[in-house]
Amino acid sequence: MTAALQRAELPAGGGLLRFLTCGSVDDGKSTLIGRLLLDTRSILADALQALERTSRRRGLEAVDLSLLTDGLQAEREQGITIDVAYRYFSTGTRKYIIADAPGHEQYTRNMVTAASTADLAIILVDARKGVLTQTLRHSYIAHRVGIGQLVVAVNKMDLVGWSRERFEAIVAEYRAFADGLGIEDVRFLPISALAGDGVVERGPNLGWYRGPTLLELLEAAPAANAGRRQRFRFPVQWVCRPHGVAHHDFRGFAGRVESGEIAAGDAVEVLPSGRRSRVKEIWLGEARLERAVSGQSVTLVLHDHVDVSRGDLLAGAGEGPPVSRTVEAVVCWLSERALSTARRYVVRHTTRETLGQFVEVASRVDLVALRQVEARTLGANDIGRVRLKLAHPIAADRYAENRATGAFIVVDEATNDTVGAGMIL
Repeated sequence: MTAALQRAELPAGGGLLRFLTCGSVDDGKSTLIGRLLLDTRSILADALQALERTSRRRGLEAVDLSLLTDGLQAEREQGITIDVAYRYFSTGTRKYIIADAPGHEQYTRNMVTAASTADLAIILVDARKGVLTQTLRHSYIAHRVGIGQLVVAVNKMDLVGWSRERFEAIVAEYRAFADGLGIEDVRFLPISALAGDGVVERGPNLGWYRGPTLLELLEAAPAANAGRRQRFRFPVQWVCRPHGVAHHDFRGFAGRVESGEIAAGDAVEVLPSGRRSRVKEIWLGEARLERAVSGQSVTLVLHDHVDVSRGDLLAGAGEGPPVSRTVEAVVCWLSERALSTARRYVVRHTTRETLGQFVEVASRVDLVALRQVEARTLGANDIGRVRLKLAHPIAADRYAENRATGAFIVVDEATNDTVGAGMIL
């Protein structure tokens, strides 16, 4: 690990970074993740020995690092990534969760699922093939679901003679596409996941490149919404009322602080009812806290006996999101059975569940031409703009402002299958 990396300080926004690797088939996503794990010494010795044995059995000269993420048997047989594979590693200064998204067009829905929780996306480009349709498609989706930071890693530079001219040609082509979409934060770097150059170590072959390595970029990347004040959002998961004599009068509201922070004495409002109270106590297990912050699962006790149930949202008084029974959203359809405006679906938003019906499909994204087209329904892997009417109101932020309270899933009422993932506009 480089000395610069060892000296790196935690970026603003916390030590955890969720990122996504995506791009076209065979551009080296799985090998890149394997290289990151190997060169940050995140692979146990017995796992590495198993990789070496498997690689030798297949007649390979070097260790096949892609085996670390191609965990499904079907993937290994076909040599492709079908599902989203998640891996975890730490550098000592930061923790990471990697989502390895499938490259095939028919698994676009899996890519959307992975992108929905990512803070940063690494778009892999094969230096020999350049920018492909799937490269643009995944970049469009990553931008659409609100990932603010894109890193275009031009991989397999070893197969183009480490050519600076080839790298700069790809940068120019991609930048023209990104400018057209209004993507502002995009970084470029040349790498060879197979040889390791430019990933964790600089390596000996990219002397003309003066920018950071991929890991140095990741170490410095801010987490989503870092530096921006997030309003307090607390979906209530459970009303805690112990039956023991010692806690006879205890009535707390358990859940996770999805964004912002809350302190004892702060004024809150309960949504959708709009009733107000103040926080009397904050409990983390049996420990009493003065303050709770985003990511903590706590129990809040209020001063007043206001009506609060599972599915309600606690927000700062006067700072709550709009409450509505009608939702305008972008939906990625996940089911082989097409979206129907004649059917009811179950809509799950934070901890609230209600019935809903699509009253309009306004448009669909043509993922080949990357433009909006007219549509009346959505099929599997389609992404479209819809209007949804709900049986009960929800308190929801715009997805661009808060990914926790701006997202929802759609469930088939009959099969209980998840059939859609939505982002509120």
